[in-house]
Amino acid sequence: MNVLIVDDEPLSRSELEYLLQQNNSVMTIYQASGLTDGLKLLVTKQIDLLFLDIDLNNENGFTLANEINQLAKPPLVVFATAYDNYAVDAFNINAIDYVLKPFEQVRIDQAIAKVASVLRGKQVSGDKPLSSFITVTKEEKTRVIKINDIVYAVINQGELTITTTQGKFIAHETLNWLKSHLDSQRFIQVHRNVLLNIEKIHEIQPWFNHTYQIIMIDKQKLPVGRSFIRGLRQRLQM
Repeated sequence: MNVLIVDDEPLSRSELEYLLQQNNSVMTIYQASGLTDGLKLLVTKQIDLLFLDIDLNNENGFTLANEINQLAKPPLVVFATAYDNYAVDAFNINAIDYVLKPFEQVRIDQAIAKVASVLRGKQVSGDKPLSSFITVTKEEKTRVIKINDIVYAVINQGELTITTTQGKFIAHETLNWLKSHLDSQRFIQVHRNVLLNIEKIHEIQPWFNHTYQIIMIDKQKLPVGRSFIRGLRQRLQM
């Protein structure tokens, strides 16, 4: 896999690069010290995995994490930071893992193994039709949810709430997990915390700061994040 490290500390980048080089799954490693250079590499190179620091001088790694959702093939994200108080926010924007500094080989290898497993799943499912249902398990009870019934899904505090025409279901999964099971022609992410079914939209209204809010068929109002506006307009030909 091809890996990009975005970190403003040269020593941290070098340390992480060394540990990544010890892993046979890693083919190529790129480095960037800030968001602008990182985004350029993401656009021009085929990046499978992004190791992203959160505190980048006067910049915030969450900004880049939100931007990459606009890419045709966004990389998986692992946050690599010295602070553990951002963990909930990281998983709310679908990070695959969260690694604390100082880095350890075992922990980096665990993150790489998790990413490799997801990438293999994408390759296998690439030639297979998507299932017509998903299953979610909570408190040892497994529920079957028909894809056609899904109206929207919202993740908050690490908890994924899937709203369907049959009711609401809660799962301890990420938004990326749900996206991987859905048809990208029918479902679109409109906010770092929100994924919805285009066919279940009732109305789109202008909102403050030149954004939008979307009214779903159940009258629920959902926000559109600024970084998702372009993708929404293109998809709906607005």
